Amino acid sequence: MGGDLTRGGLPGGPDTAGTRRGTGPRPAAAPKAVGIVWALLGLNTLGSAGAKTIVPLPRSLIQMATMGALAAAFALALVLNPRLRIRASAFVFLLTLLLVPSVISSANLEVGFGALFRCARLALFVGTLWLLSRWWDGSPTFVRHHIRMYFAVLGSVVVGLVVSPGVAMPEYYGGRLVGALWPLTPPQIGQYAAVITGLAVLLVLGRRTTGAGAAVVIVPALVLLALTHTRTATLGLLIALALAICSLVLTSAAARRFFAWAVLGAAVAAVAFSSALRAWFLRGQSQENLSDLTGRAKVWDALLAAPRTTSEQLLGMGLGDKSFGGLPIDNSWLAVYHEQGLIGVFIVAAMITVLGGVALLRPPSLPRACAIFLISYVAISSYTEAGLGDASPYLLHLALAASLLAPPAGATPLPTPPAPRRRVPRWARDRR
Repeated sequence: MGGDLTRGGLPGGPDTAGTRRGTGPRPAAAPKAVGIVWALLGLNTLGSAGAKTIVPLPRSLIQMATMGALAAAFALALVLNPRLRIRASAFVFLLTLLLVPSVISSANLEVGFGALFRCARLALFVGTLWLLSRWWDGSPTFVRHHIRMYFAVLGSVVVGLVVSPGVAMPEYYGGRLVGALWPLTPPQIGQYAAVITGLAVLLVLGRRTTGAGAAVVIVPALVLLALTHTRTATLGLLIALALAICSLVLTSAAARRFFAWAVLGAAVAAVAFSSALRAWFLRGQSQENLSDLTGRAKVWDALLAAPRTTSEQLLGMGLGDKSFGGLPIDNSWLAVYHEQGLIGVFIVAAMITVLGGVALLRPPSLPRACAIFLISYVAISSYTEAGLGDASPYLLHLALAASLLAPPAGATPLPTPPAPRRRVPRWARDRR
């Protein structure tokens, strides 16, 4: 698949030396080790709490692995970019600003040293993104890194399912698929499957890979998504992919054909399999439980009703485990409000608004479509999932969107040779 994704460029190969007129020396391509840094960032965001695994893994050991991965990612990025060359990025700048309310609210030792530890983790995460920004040039390079990274994670889920189906689909999760080798929850697996499915579809429509190569990713990812019964990931995939494809409809015949067939297939499936789809969507829950968002609304109401000082409203309570009263918040906006206050909510809203605005202003292209898909998916998932205020897969998705929206590194034109000096005859010079 990787070889198919590298097609394109100037006839006869890229002009890296700047020998062709109108071009200049272009920046060197991103080294392969950049993909390792990206994978280490992904490993750090996998989390340490979730389902029971085949071999019980102490949480302290998992935390050491994830934090070690982040430290290794920062160190490797520093080795690859020793001169600290970075590119301007409004997204990473706003993410850096988010550290301010996080540190101020977490400095209150009443919330524990864990909050400061999470601030240090977020700072390393942001610092690594700054170092990687040197290679953000609007190309699909980081899209390939993203797909390969999460495809490897889903591969571990498949291995766990084959080795121990009972552990991989436990009763305490209602028979939904979990990670049996690494403690991954159904929403996590659903998120990874949905994201790489959407990106792979867009790469096919953009002719950056073959249909057979994309099917290797899309087919197993959709099967795993169905086994997780994750409604948020499914709806996010369908809506975000529809928006991304619509951005290509005017310029891509393949996108128009795919969109037409997708609409027709969805209509047929809605009629033929309506009862099965409804049963899958309800997951055995009552209509009342579904309208209450499986208990999330009660936590949200309690969080909003809790008394807070003016400082706590503006700056939050400090970085925590995204829970309130011992129950998960499961809403990015309320989690940010609880931990980083209204200032944090404003900064996160600015991040998504800036990325969305830049994406809408760019001309139709594959990178723009991939960015629209990622931004839309994160915005939809933020309603029932937390993670926009701390190092998480959702911030990594937005960082990928920022890399796709970065303007290509400008080529320096060759200096124009001076015009030949006109020789003046001697008799004319004497006359002057």
